[in-house]
Amino acid sequence: MFHHITVLKEEATEGLRIKPDGIYVDCTLGGGGHSSVILSKLGPEGRLIAFDQDDWAHANAKEKLSEYGERLTLVKSNFRYMEEKLREIEWVPKQGGIPQVDGILYDLGVSSPQFDEGERGFSYNADAPLDMRMDRSSDLTAREIINEWPEKEIARVLFQYGEEKFSRRIAKFIVDSRQETPVETTGQLVELIKLGIPAAARRTGGHPAKRSFQALRIAVNDELGAFEDGLHQAVRCTAAGGRISVITFHSLEDRICKQIFAGYLEKCTCPTDFPMCVCGGKGTLKLINRKPLVPSEEELAHNPRARSAKLRVAEKLQSIAEET
Repeated sequence: MFHHITVLKEEATEGLRIKPDGIYVDCTLGGGGHSSVILSKLGPEGRLIAFDQDDWAHANAKEKLSEYGERLTLVKSNFRYMEEKLREIEWVPKQGGIPQVDGILYDLGVSSPQFDEGERGFSYNADAPLDMRMDRSSDLTAREIINEWPEKEIARVLFQYGEEKFSRRIAKFIVDSRQETPVETTGQLVELIKLGIPAAARRTGGHPAKRSFQALRIAVNDELGAFEDGLHQAVRCTAAGGRISVITFHSLEDRICKQIFAGYLEKCTCPTDFPMCVCGGKGTLKLINRKPLVPSEEELAHNPRARSAKLRVAEKLQSIAEET
């Protein structure tokens, strides 16, 4: 059973402006927190399609959300395949062959149970096999990256995805160590990371392995690539008047969301002295909040892990037919 505190639960679901008979997608089922709120606002004709590649999330949802019956459809898949999977659901409306739903939600945080259950290898506080796969049927693991990838590639991952300024030192300690014996566990990795970070730096900024573990998790699961692919699909698959609600947890995710949303906003190229727009540069999206929403102090008091969360919401302006 999941024991997970959902971040920005009310704000993210309110941003969708849920209609009782609408069709909605939760791209990140996780502990089912957002899904339960969406389902509670749907009437008998409303539908929610929830994606997750983790078997735990599906088992939890089947128990926790069983009262909603056919209103909930579970899809075991990474959300980067959302458009493809929605096409396979007969009752989802299509326009020009593209599925059209009334709202899509992303919560990009890893569920607390995945951090807290040691055997998954996500936690630097428990000694476990190096894994970090969201989908245990996928091939790439953290063990492969640490033991087989070149030193420069390991350093790149730690710096690019974890913003770890000691990435090169850490990568060197890892590669030197694995020449003697493979790095098999999270505990071994934590000790190598500590060796790569100067003592003075280890005393500030939280656990010294936090950034490196985040970076490895992102690399193992191609989280940023999946999010970029999925968010473009979300824009296509949201019907006119529908909304996309996105919760991010670090700067790389938030930057992708901000830039993709910006790419679909109205872009008028008319001279500034024109009394009205005549260029036809109508946008596909409009922002509901110009600045992202962040958790309240009250929420942070109950869930410190929410501190880095940001919520961005955009509304679809045009149908597929109008865009093309």
